[in-house]
Amino acid sequence: MGPARCPPNGVRPSMAEHSQFQLLRERRFAPFFWTQFLGAGNDNVYKNALVIFVAFQAASLTSLSANDLVNIAAAAFIAPFVLFSATAGQLADKYEKSRLIRIIKLFEIGIMVLGAVGFYRRDLTLLFSALALMGVHSTVFGPVKYAILPQHLRSNELIGGNGLVEMGTFVAILLGEIVGGLVIAIKPGGPLIAGATTIAIAVAGYAVARGIPNTPAVAPELRINWNPFTETARNLRFAYGNRVVWLSMLGISWFWFYGATYLTQFATYTKDILGGDEHVATLLLAIFSVGIGIGSLLCERLSGHKVEVGLVPFGSIGLTVFAIDLYFASKGLSPRALSGAGQFLSTPEDLRVAADLVLLGMFGGFYIVPLYAMIQERSDPAYRSRIIAANNILNALFMVASAGIALGLLKAGLTIPQLFLATGLMNAVVALYIYFLVPEFLMRFLAWLLVHSVYRVDEQGLEQVPEQGACVIVCNHVSFVDPVVIAACVRRPVRFVMDHRIFAIPLLHFIFRTMRAIPIAPAREDPALKERAFSEAADALAAGEIVCIFPEGRITDTGELNAFRPGLQRILERTPVPVVPMALRGLWGSFFSRSCQGRAMRRLRGLFSRIAVVAGPPLAPERATPETLQQVVLALRGNWR
Repeated sequence: MGPARCPPNGVRPSMAEHSQFQLLRERRFAPFFWTQFLGAGNDNVYKNALVIFVAFQAASLTSLSANDLVNIAAAAFIAPFVLFSATAGQLADKYEKSRLIRIIKLFEIGIMVLGAVGFYRRDLTLLFSALALMGVHSTVFGPVKYAILPQHLRSNELIGGNGLVEMGTFVAILLGEIVGGLVIAIKPGGPLIAGATTIAIAVAGYAVARGIPNTPAVAPELRINWNPFTETARNLRFAYGNRVVWLSMLGISWFWFYGATYLTQFATYTKDILGGDEHVATLLLAIFSVGIGIGSLLCERLSGHKVEVGLVPFGSIGLTVFAIDLYFASKGLSPRALSGAGQFLSTPEDLRVAADLVLLGMFGGFYIVPLYAMIQERSDPAYRSRIIAANNILNALFMVASAGIALGLLKAGLTIPQLFLATGLMNAVVALYIYFLVPEFLMRFLAWLLVHSVYRVDEQGLEQVPEQGACVIVCNHVSFVDPVVIAACVRRPVRFVMDHRIFAIPLLHFIFRTMRAIPIAPAREDPALKERAFSEAADALAAGEIVCIFPEGRITDTGELNAFRPGLQRILERTPVPVVPMALRGLWGSFFSRSCQGRAMRRLRGLFSRIAVVAGPPLAPERATPETLQQVVLALRGNWR
């Protein structure tokens, strides 16, 4: 089975066919999902088994302290991400990915054999060598992990596929930590059992990987640059060349900074602040990971099966709000004797802490899944793996920075709850900075908020909008928020041609300007602006973008369609592209329509009402006359104004 292809006309199958859980039954996704799940789990089985083994056996194995060895272990695992990610990105672009994954899995089996020998001989050199090689394994697998998805998933499946991958990764990490800790503690043969467990998981990973379908190389002619420093610099330049992709990478790296700060402190926070034992520390890790898994899975439903960057500000708000609440929840706790998970879950104060951690994880899922999907969707396919490799390098650097900054703040006298608070407040500053640089994130959030809180939207026929290439959307004009509703429902960015007076409305101007809307005026008012609008719309179509026109030229005063004007024909004469008719239903009578004596936004009405966005089959440009389009749009709208 080859990689999934979109139909030749670019039309997507119906949305109902693309539940993210259905992907787990399809060969184009399931073998890869379980391969990465087993790989992430095995990393943590071995790593946690090694850390516990070192913590309890260090005195008999070396003169170094257990703390020194634990820090060396962290460095050994993360150093390959900095050193070899650039090379890994090139390999993922140059070679067929399913074969590359199978080679990586065979490499993992060899590493685990080395680790098992290290456990058997109680040899720290072998154990740490295997850990460093597992870092290399994860480094090489990382670019393949995210670059393979866009080659097998359609655009409207990317958000669900990424949600499953993120959920699977964090669940695998959690299970790996637990399994590693349990097997190494078995007396007397724990180390041998740990080694055998990691070999078994690696073999299972290879077996599953054999089912991954062929995934063609995107740059087979690429010449590998084996210098990691120059190649890292070049990969960062690739990413920096696309502003949205670059800032998405920074956003993801910030999340790893944020998450690493919390995860690193869980053990000490449990002991010193909550008065809990090791089981409580594991429970905190579990509920945080489960929260991320829940948030990752919910992304598909909340985003309407598209890459919805509007969820990113939503996620960042939660990451700050619940960090602040965690600080206040922790502030009121008094020290006590070490207690277990049962007692922890029986006290309201501790339950508040648990709820904060679940919600932090959940909003973290809302934050990170759309960013990964955006990198995949907007990166040049020929460079996608190398851009993801650059992202992995940034992630590693941010995680190292989180350790250094956390250590510095704690040395300066901050308590762990104060560190959590400081991280949450830093998150707010970072988020505002990114949204200032790329207002599209904030605009999409406002659009998403509008159609998920003010209205309940029924989407019909939107698969008629092509996934790639230019087209014109022609729609009836019912309210001042028509562009926002359409933009929130259509999966691709849309350039709107709108009346210059609506474009200038203070509360909406920011959104319309961020959407790169094209203001237009009647020839009698401003002929130069009208000509400029036609020219800009034609240029956008020539660049492969989507342009939306409201051919009535004004918002309806009666709820009925006004006559369609012929301006569209001038654009199509210059740039002939398909025309997708679309109708808005249910907005007439709402707060933003002119149903109140011809005036809008006078009385609160129509809130939480059901509306619909309905699209019909595309028309060839020569058939898109004003009369034909008006009849088609009227039929799509029906009697529901």
